[in-house]
This record gives sequence, structure tokens and C-alpha cells, in this order.
Amino acid sequence: MKNVLDVLRERGYIKQTVFEDELYELLGKESVTFYTGYDPTADSLHVGHFVTLMAMAHMQRAGHRPIVLIGGGTAMVGDPSGRTDMRSMMTKETIQHNVDCFRKQMSRFIDFADGRAIIANNADWLYNLNYIDFLREIGTCFSVNQMLTAECFKQRLERGLSFLEFNYMLMQGYDFLELNNRYNCVLQAGGDDQWSNMLAGADLIRRKKGKKAYALTFALLTTSEGKKMGKTAKGAVWLDPNKTSPFDFFQYWRNVEDDRVETCMKLLTFMDLAEIAELTAHKDERMNVAKERLAYEVTAIVHGKEVADSVLKQVKASFALDVSNMPVVEITDPQNIIDILVKCGQAKSNGEARRLVEGGGVSVNDEKINAIGWALTEEIIAKREFILHKGKKVHLRVLF
Repeated sequence: MKNVLDVLRERGYIKQTVFEDELYELLGKESVTFYTGYDPTADSLHVGHFVTLMAMAHMQRAGHRPIVLIGGGTAMVGDPSGRTDMRSMMTKETIQHNVDCFRKQMSRFIDFADGRAIIANNADWLYNLNYIDFLREIGTCFSVNQMLTAECFKQRLERGLSFLEFNYMLMQGYDFLELNNRYNCVLQAGGDDQWSNMLAGADLIRRKKGKKAYALTFALLTTSEGKKMGKTAKGAVWLDPNKTSPFDFFQYWRNVEDDRVETCMKLLTFMDLAEIAELTAHKDERMNVAKERLAYEVTAIVHGKEVADSVLKQVKASFALDVSNMPVVEITDPQNIIDILVKCGQAKSNGEARRLVEGGGVSVNDEKINAIGWALTEEIIAKREFILHKGKKVHLRVLF
């Protein structure tokens, strides 16, 4: 079987690693227990978690055992990485609810049957720590001078970094040590923004136990401008169907930038690399076929094949035009077609909107609108969007 590091590298996952030659040899000759951590700061995983989840799935398929570490304890502190301000404090009850939601969603990516993967919660050991003992045993292994050079702290020093958050690196390092003691976990994997914290944990194990430990970071999902993917006009793209509908989830991937399709296929699907190369070889209108395939594959992984099939049928039935290049407009409380035209900026007044309708120049989806009192149907209201056509050149995707 191909070494999983080769698989991950070919698909574009790997950003940084430590003692790479040693790790490559280890992963090639035995089953390795590794972990990735997720702080339950919301009641659902989102697109930002997607890459690490898929990387874990690839590693499990290669015969390695993942530990999903839910940060029930570290969520009480808050990770300063990538933050310009302090995270909101959450109650233990809220954190536990979020932990339960994460457990359910993780099972779509990771096989937890018969001990093939483990879910752990760092609240089990962090809640009951004796602070003095922790400082004596763990704090002495960390250099404040070295910690302050870490990117996760440097970007916060000017705006202010609380001592509470300063403890986060020690706690994450302690997690790795604890998982090494409990499960012989020797590798921490995660997003590249966690590099400093991950190095601290691997170094802690080597200092405290004289054993080898490793860190491996994955690429973050970004746009062509380098911004994190996963935001829309409606907010974050969630994996929970009650927070982001499967239809909207599908459409998000259907509308990604052309130059990101190949990257997303490699990182977010199990598609063969040769097939991906074939689908994304042509940088013209044929890219729309690749985009639809990407959207389908990702939706099937997150929501199941049956849901993906259903959404694909809805998309094909609802949109004859290519919505990927269609402007999006959001309005509130649409009353009738006159109100809609004005709110969408396609008529300056009710009178102008009325003349457009009476002239036969307005359609909604595939229906030509002739009555000025026309209002949205129950089917459209249920979908919370429609396509507004004005004449032959103006086509808007309207969300409400």
C-alpha cells in the first residue's frame, strides 16, 4: 500500500511537518495512532473543518487510527490562533451540547466501529487538574521567550493577549502528552494555523518521556486571493443541514471559483486524481461540469448520497441558466412582483415596475409574470430563493 504521506502530498494536503523522514518511515511500516483536535465553539462543524476531516479519513483508509479530540476543556479558554480579539466565554452546558453535536457529525467521515477510531474529550483530564502541579510539571518545559515568537501570539500582542489565552499552548501541549500516555498517540495533525501549538506538544513529549513525537499540518481552504473559504452572504457554510440547507451547501460548491475547482476536488473528495485532472483540464465552459461534480461529491460525503441525488434533481429542474455566473441579490419580506422588482433594484419606482410587468418583460424561474399582483408561490417560499429575469439580459438569483 502507498505510504499515506505520499497520498496526502499528491492531493495537496501537507503544509509542514517535523522529522519528516522518521515520520514517513513510521507510517510506512506500522499502524500509527494520531489525533486532530476540534474546539466545540459552535453546535456544528463548518467548511473550515472539512480539510482536516478528509485528511483524517484518508489516513484511516491507509490503516492508521485517528483520535478525534473534542476540546471540551480548551473551549473554556479559547484558542487565540487567527484571532484579533478574545473569544466569547461559554458555559459548560453549552460546550457539552456542542460536543454532542460534533460526535454525530464526525461519524460521516470517520469509522468509529470496533475501536478503529476514538473520540476523546480533553475536559476529562483538564477539568480536574491541580494548577500548582500543572505549573511544576508542564510549565517548566515552556520558554516564555520562545512562546512569544509564535505567530498565534505575535499577532495579538499589540491589541492585547489575556493570560487566560496565553495558557492555551500549554493546554494543547498537555493534551498531546495525555493522549500519548493513554493511547500511544505519536502524531498530532491539524490546520496549518496550529503549527506553533503542535510543535509545543511534540516537544513536550520528547522532553517529558524521551519518546519521539511528530506534528503534521494541512493546507487551509482558501480562495484564490488567500482568504479562508466558507463564507457567503448568509454567513458561514455549516455541515448541519438545519444551519445550511443541503441545497445551499450544494450551490456553494457549484459556484466556487474556476481556479479552485481542482484543489477542492483533491482536498474534499475521494475522486481519483486522474479523473480530477481530466475534468479540470479545460478552462472554459466545460468547467461547469466539473463544478457540478464537485458539488455532488461533497454534498454526498456530508449529507449522504440520497440527499445529494435529490438536490441535484432540484438544481437541474429549477435552473435552466448557469447560476454560477449570475448575480445574487438578497431581499427581505417580498410582497409581490412590483415590490420584488423595486427591492432588487430593477425598477426605480412602483410605476416603472408595473410597466415592466405589463410589457411582458418579467419572469420568475420559468414563469412569465403578467399580473401586477403576482406573489411568490409556496414552493418558492420553501426554497427561499428564485431566479428573476428582466428582459433577455438581466438574470438575478434572489435570496430572501
